[in-house]
Amino acid sequence: MIMARAQRVIRMHDNWWVNQPRMTEKKAGRARGTGAPASPAPREPVFRSGFACLVGRPNVGKSTLTNALVGAKVAITSNRPQTTRRVIRGVVHRPDAQLVIVDTPGLHRPRTLLGERLDSLVRSTLTEVDVIGFCVPAQDKVGPGDKYLARELAGLKDTPVVAIVTKTDEVPQERVAEQLLAVSELGEWADVVPVSAVAGYQLDVLKDVLISYLPEGPALYPDGELTDEPEQIMVAELIREAALEGVRDELPHSIAVLVEEMGPREGQPDLIDVHAELYVERPSQKAIVIGTKGARLKEVGTQARQQIEALLGSRVYLDLHVRIAKDWQRNPKYLRRLGFYD
Repeated sequence: MIMARAQRVIRMHDNWWVNQPRMTEKKAGRARGTGAPASPAPREPVFRSGFACLVGRPNVGKSTLTNALVGAKVAITSNRPQTTRRVIRGVVHRPDAQLVIVDTPGLHRPRTLLGERLDSLVRSTLTEVDVIGFCVPAQDKVGPGDKYLARELAGLKDTPVVAIVTKTDEVPQERVAEQLLAVSELGEWADVVPVSAVAGYQLDVLKDVLISYLPEGPALYPDGELTDEPEQIMVAELIREAALEGVRDELPHSIAVLVEEMGPREGQPDLIDVHAELYVERPSQKAIVIGTKGARLKEVGTQARQQIEALLGSRVYLDLHVRIAKDWQRNPKYLRRLGFYD
C-alpha cells in the first residue's frame, strides 16, 4: 500500500518522465484553444549551465553525492558529522549542459563561532544558485532539523527546490517509499528524487532533473575542469580526511589543517614537498592524533600522502606537524588564519 501511494505521488523509479516537455497551465490553455498546432520551427540544441546547491543536515551524504555526480573526488567524506567546512564546487560536463554542484556544510544549531560562520556561508550560498537540492537520508525518520530546513527553503520563492532522498542502498525498498512520502509532505518541492551515490542509483536521473532547472547559457568552466578548489586547499582537506579516520567522537570538530608551503623540490621537479600543520585545541587531543610513539600520525601521513599523490599526479614528501591552538573554533584570530572569514 505504501509503495502504491508513493508511485502515485512521486515520480521515482522510471526515467521516462525526465525528458517529457513541461507545460505551464497558461501555455496548455492557449494550446487547447487554437486547434491543431502548427509544426514548430526547428530549434538549435539548447545548452544549459548553472549552479545547484546541495543542502541538508550534517552527515546526510551531500559530499558523497557530490563526488558521485562529478565522477571524481572533489570533496572529502567521513562518517563523522560536519566534515564539510567550505563551499566546494564540482563540475559535471555533458554535451548539452554544464552543471556546477555546490556542496555546503551541514546546517545545524551553531555552538561555536566557527559554526556560526559555516551557517552564514550556507545561507548566503542559497541565494546565489539556480536550483537547490534538499538532501534527506532514507534511513532516518524526518526530524525537527529536516522540518526546520524545509521551512527555511520554503522562503526562497524564486529558486526551485528538488528534494533528494539519499542513501537508498542502506534500507529496504519499502522504507524508501515511506521516506519519499514523508519528504513529499514537508513542502511543495519542484521534484522528489531517490538516489544512492554508493550504488549509482538514479544519478543520471538526478542530473537530468537539476539541469532542467538551469538557464540556457554557455559553459562556465573549461572542458575537463572538475573543481575550482585551489590545490593547496584540497591537499589540506585530504590530510584532514585522513586524520578523521579512527579518532574519538569529540575530535573531528577540533581538527583543522593548514598547508604552510607546497611546491616542487629544487632539482627534483617530479617530487613535491608539502609542509602542513594539523591543529587541535588541547594537549590531550594532540596525544590522540600523534598516537603511541607517533604511530597514529605516521598512519595519517601515509594515507594522506597516497591521496595527495593521486590528486597531483606526482611523488610527494609530506612534512606534517601537530600544533595546539586553544579553542580555535571560538577565536576570530585563529579562524582567519585557517581561512574561515567573517
